[in-house]
Amino acid sequence: MLSRVRSYILQGIDALACEVEIDFDLKDMDKQTVVGLPDAAVKESLERVRSALTNSGYAFPAGRTVVNLAPADLRKEGPLYDLPIAVGLLDVQGVFERAPDLTPGGSPTPRIESSVFAGELALDGRVRPIKGALAATSMAAECGRRTVILPAENAPEAAVVRGVEVIGVRTLAEVVGLYTGSLEPQPFPPADIESMLQASEAPIDFAEVRGQESVKRAIVIAAAGGHNLLMLGPAGTGKTMMAKALPGVLPPLTPEEAVEITRIYSAAGALRPGQGLITARPVRSPHHTASSPAVVGGGIVPRPGEISLAHRGVLFLDELPEFPRPVLETLRQPLEDHCVTIARAHGSIRFPASFMLVAAMNPTPKGSVEPGEVGRRAMERYLSRLSGPLLDRIDLHVEAPAVPWAQLSARHGSPGTSSAEMREKAAKARDIAAARQGRATPNARLRGRQLDEFAPMDDDANRLLGHAITELKLSARAYDKIRRVSRTIADLEGTETLRVDHVAEAVQYRLLDRQV
Repeated sequence: MLSRVRSYILQGIDALACEVEIDFDLKDMDKQTVVGLPDAAVKESLERVRSALTNSGYAFPAGRTVVNLAPADLRKEGPLYDLPIAVGLLDVQGVFERAPDLTPGGSPTPRIESSVFAGELALDGRVRPIKGALAATSMAAECGRRTVILPAENAPEAAVVRGVEVIGVRTLAEVVGLYTGSLEPQPFPPADIESMLQASEAPIDFAEVRGQESVKRAIVIAAAGGHNLLMLGPAGTGKTMMAKALPGVLPPLTPEEAVEITRIYSAAGALRPGQGLITARPVRSPHHTASSPAVVGGGIVPRPGEISLAHRGVLFLDELPEFPRPVLETLRQPLEDHCVTIARAHGSIRFPASFMLVAAMNPTPKGSVEPGEVGRRAMERYLSRLSGPLLDRIDLHVEAPAVPWAQLSARHGSPGTSSAEMREKAAKARDIAAARQGRATPNARLRGRQLDEFAPMDDDANRLLGHAITELKLSARAYDKIRRVSRTIADLEGTETLRVDHVAEAVQYRLLDRQV
């Protein structure tokens, strides 16, 4: 007897169709085999399925059983095949043969051939959550499958996809009840993405940050043009707090962006239990002891790293020089290409990595600079941990000085620029840029020819830029960075042509540039 059950293969953040074939021969010797490039977790599935079936009151077939996971040339990993294998074993025993067309309540009984199954089984028959449920539902919709059966914890994220009935189950017995007609299907309600996004709020308001108006100005520029930012200053000046408040200045997520981010988190298993959608731009802050695979992505089976989890959001690297040099150098290619490709012997996987890099650092390991030549040399040694090519890829270098006690202790007066004010300024500049070059191309991604077209300079500005490049010995990449930042500064003022004051401000943000 033969049964076919549909499931999926998770590759990166995408799902591919997988057919779980069960061949059962009662007359042959009692032996169970899993084929189709399974990993250790898949090979162990039969033991979990055996216990789940017997503890749920169903028989495990005694005879020769072959489980084939097709296509056989793609590696299968993880425990998500437990549920489809269990359904297939019940199907070959005829458990679903007498399923009526209608449940007692009058709803159509779902059919195995039009459904996609995935879930890990506990030994007592409970269904545990899995990774990649959102990708699986998207694949099911593309393949024309009507129903997706997933663990109840994964149902909120899977329901983001329209056109497919998502049914969350908690036990194997529920699955049997659905396909024998004894239980009425109760699909999880489709997610109202727009309403969920509108309810999202930033956790920190910039009005809570005392002083640092010059840094806030740089953050508005970074948010308006999508520029990378480095804050340099002594310990305790609010650098970390401002980095975490930055998403409140960025534009709200579009539904497409929210689904894209959620898909990455779903594939990485990083969604909270019951969380259906990422509604705010992510801020990822890996510790400086993180390895290159943890930051960029990788592993024997490639997984998204911190830069992909920060997609459409902010990657915050606190204490930047404390990160190992090899880890920092791996960021250079994703900062330019906005994606990362992980190559392995069996193939390569591409992960999206379109993020804003926000870094913070102290001037010395002690956190402050001692007066005189000793302090200057200590600062130079500490800054030398950062390579010139990496600094070239950071558009804005801004100093975050210590906040005077008078500002810290002030109970009256202006609290400083708020997130709402900064968001309004950045939004106007983004609208100007979008009208000029399209929303898909923020100022930070303008190329040479585009800069020539969209960032015209007057003669004074051009002379100042040439003088700065010569005297500061800046690279060609820094030259384009200055033009991009100048374009954003001009957009904030509503000016089409770049003036000398725009270029002068952009040049002063090249604080750490040096000849390498």
